[in-house]
Amino acid sequence: MSRARGKIAATAVVLATAAGSAAACSSSTSNASGGASASHSGTLSPAPRPSRPGTDGTHSPPADTPNSAQRAAAAVQGPAAPATAGQLAALRAQGPEIARLTPRQMAGQRVIYSYNGLSAPGWLLTDIRNGDVGGVIFFAFNISSEAQIRAVIAKMVAANASPQNPARRYPLLLMTDQEGGLVKRLPGPPDISERQIGSSPDPASAAAAAGSSAAANLRGVGMNVNLAPVIDVYRQAGDFDDQFQRSFSMNPAVVSLAGAAFIRAQQAGHVAATAKHFPGLGAASAAANTDNGPVVINLTAATLRTFDEVPYQAAIKAGSKLVMLSWAKYPALDGSLPAGLSPRIVVGELRDRVGYQGVTITDALGAGALGAYGTLQNKTMLAARAGMDALLCTAVKPLPGWKCLNGLLAGFRDGAVGKTSFEAGLAQLLQLRATLPS
Repeated sequence: MSRARGKIAATAVVLATAAGSAAACSSSTSNASGGASASHSGTLSPAPRPSRPGTDGTHSPPADTPNSAQRAAAAVQGPAAPATAGQLAALRAQGPEIARLTPRQMAGQRVIYSYNGLSAPGWLLTDIRNGDVGGVIFFAFNISSEAQIRAVIAKMVAANASPQNPARRYPLLLMTDQEGGLVKRLPGPPDISERQIGSSPDPASAAAAAGSSAAANLRGVGMNVNLAPVIDVYRQAGDFDDQFQRSFSMNPAVVSLAGAAFIRAQQAGHVAATAKHFPGLGAASAAANTDNGPVVINLTAATLRTFDEVPYQAAIKAGSKLVMLSWAKYPALDGSLPAGLSPRIVVGELRDRVGYQGVTITDALGAGALGAYGTLQNKTMLAARAGMDALLCTAVKPLPGWKCLNGLLAGFRDGAVGKTSFEAGLAQLLQLRATLPS
């Protein structure tokens, strides 16, 4: 952990010059196939424990005066995103619970872990018992049958209930991509794709049926979050979203109607919905995949706001519990940063202009589009600093969740991520988790 902390300041100084040319857009959680787009060989290492006094996070972060880490992060992103009114209200409500956590546990409770294979790794179960894990994402290579993944999830739920976990009353976020049609990780519904829903005689009814069936399928194995629906408005046949039938329509009104119906029905089935990928990937070409490298969406602010962002207004009215941000770069909204690393877009656009006050979640932090932003630890810190609540520690293959934890913890201890924002983002996430079934 001390190595990770030292790297952040050094890396971020380099990033100050690199960020201007970086253009990103990741969607590893949205790769279309029978499951994840790549398997992973080898075993992820367990989180290293602190080796010297103070690195376990028991000490308070430094005073809020600029230091090298803070200056380096500001050189990349400008001012950090402030805590929102909703987050501050959540912090007041969750304060006593958060006070029971060490800074390391507070960081870990915001990280979504990934792993390889069909069994729950011992290191992951240990980290869950220790209170260092906020959730787990499942890919096709983690699932061989409903009975198998149900047994794996039961072990994780039992580990989370351990008396040594001070966050045990909060269910883990147990998630996958179950969009429907070609994009789903778990066998079973929804069998119909979003494009089929949007082109049906009654898109709202078809979407509601898909949302209900997705919820029943996921709850049947113990999952409680779906990284769906996609509410991008695609532009032409065969483009990034349409090539795997992942968009409801080229018409934002149809996307709004179907997306809202899917969200309401799925959440009525006790599975949290995730509207994605704000502010929209509908204009991305077939080859524009942020898993592989930077993507730029060259649309005017007026087009983004009157076309691509329209379905998010419907998703908010429908009560979507999460919104995932894109890793694309949108020059009209921010000239230098991908959406999920941009305080201007996360807070200025999504929260302040569009009005979303729920939980934000990153796309995969290991996406190729974020190559200009240094280590996985550094990317995690920057995402949190931009205002992202839940941090998805994966790529098209599993990544070590402890690296994301250490990056967030180092940012907190160095002051690059302010104490109030650090705790307020966690508080809002905990409030969401308290509403979910375990």
